[in-house]
Amino acid sequence: MNTAVLRDFLEIPYDKLEQMNLSYKEERLSRTSVDQIKERRRAYLSDEKRIKAVTVCFTDLEGRLHMLDYDKKFLLEHDDNLTFDGSSIRGFSQQAESDLRLAIDWTAFYMVPADIFGPGKVVVFGDVLERGGHPYRADMRLMLKQWCEQAYKKDDTVFHVATEIEGFLFKGKDAERRYIESGKFEFVSTGGYYHSLPGDALRAFIDRAAEAQRAMGFQNEKDHPEVAPSQFEMNFSYSDALAAADQVQLYKLLSRQVAAQADLTASFLPKPVTGVNGSGMHTNLSIARAGKNLFHDPKGQDGLSQVGWDIIDRILTSANDIALVLNPSVNAYRRLDPHYEAPNQIMASAINRGAMVRIPLGNERSARVEVRSVAPDVNPYMVFYTLLRTGLDGPTSQDRQQTARSNTRVLPGTIIDAIQLFQSSTLTSMLFGEDVRNKFADLKQMAADRCPKQLGTLIKPAEVQFHHEVTNQWLWSMF
Repeated sequence: MNTAVLRDFLEIPYDKLEQMNLSYKEERLSRTSVDQIKERRRAYLSDEKRIKAVTVCFTDLEGRLHMLDYDKKFLLEHDDNLTFDGSSIRGFSQQAESDLRLAIDWTAFYMVPADIFGPGKVVVFGDVLERGGHPYRADMRLMLKQWCEQAYKKDDTVFHVATEIEGFLFKGKDAERRYIESGKFEFVSTGGYYHSLPGDALRAFIDRAAEAQRAMGFQNEKDHPEVAPSQFEMNFSYSDALAAADQVQLYKLLSRQVAAQADLTASFLPKPVTGVNGSGMHTNLSIARAGKNLFHDPKGQDGLSQVGWDIIDRILTSANDIALVLNPSVNAYRRLDPHYEAPNQIMASAINRGAMVRIPLGNERSARVEVRSVAPDVNPYMVFYTLLRTGLDGPTSQDRQQTARSNTRVLPGTIIDAIQLFQSSTLTSMLFGEDVRNKFADLKQMAADRCPKQLGTLIKPAEVQFHHEVTNQWLWSMF
């Protein structure tokens, strides 16, 4: 029976999708009244009869993206009382206090490609609240959002972030979950940096994923294969910190879905294969006040202002304290290997790509600081909040003059060391509160306990299987 005539769900061409999403993005970045945006989005959902469901996204403490599909009519009637079981989310509430609330962030509203998400759907991000409606402390998105709003209200300060996210493309669906059986990943291409023939599997994947990102308003700049075999990178324009973090989550989601549709796996493990370069998420930061980039000074060292250098100083001073946030998995510490262009040196440089922080060439618009030691498997909200707030409020090298001399000048070599430094830091207690800090450290300790204490040379199955982006309940319960 032909059912096509029975269904009339919304499917929008990519060029129109891009126009709609860019207009939504402009409203968001220009800080149009939240009430106005909410009214417009609700009216659109109500009037557009071909929309059947709204996908509400939120991110857990470790950085995994979770999605709940709500019937459109139900959501419009009950958007002030959406609940979910927080005890089912690692790092969220305990079983005895499991119910949490979701508040729709109507400014983070996306029209989506029907061939990737399915026809008749839209995506919106949500904030996690306590039962009583108060902000949930383990929701890093809400923490970043509130901090950015406070800075803007205080003196028109806006935090800008752009990311360069690398990943690998492997043969077969669910290659990470099947690693315990296969013991290896299979490349789809061995071409290397910038080298991939038009139409081959890697290039086809990059093209389709980038098309979807453009359609969702990412404002892509360039995309290409990376140094390692089957490695890719797609870059998009900077945005304010919250929108940029949302885009990181959508970037990884789109990449995984496009790969799966081609019977492939897009992996964001920092170092999935022995003997080749790992993947990073270079994170570019700048701060604007009243529209002026505070990092630009043509007379400053490397073209960077004193404000920029002060922020670098604070980030480097606390590099060991926050290493676990920037590298939150056992596998991430394999990437920090100087033999593979790894940024493990606690220093800043305009030219040394082994430095944790680099100062790229820039002008009045693009002057920025690039933190290169960030892994692609992070919680982006937690990372952006941590880097920006540490850069503004963290201790300086002068504050820690005595201890700074005794600190190692390279980042921790294993997650065990990083956990200890994270838990003993007064800075991380100030950033997250002791409760959230301990929750995060406990989750990382659980993963470390399931993996070899010393990394050695070869990738071990345990660090893949118990990775927070791969993990499944059945395997964790067998340990």
